[in-house]
Amino acid sequence: MAIENGDGGFNDKDTLFMLSGVALVVFGAGLILSNPIARRYLGQFGVGNLAQAALPDLDRYLKLRAM
Repeated sequence: MAIENGDGGFNDKDTLFMLSGVALVVFGAGLILSNPIARRYLGQFGVGNLAQAALPDLDRYLKLRAM
């Protein structure tokens, strides 16, 4: 439960919890991706191809947003 300070900001404890959660997610993803079986499954699904297919759409979105 986040407790706000008088100025509307959150205390340092909440920030520490949030950043430690992000660090755990990144660490867990690194552990999963370091497993050769997981890499093989991701290779079969074509995650790299999916990322390459999304790049033109992302580029178009950023151009439209810059207008």
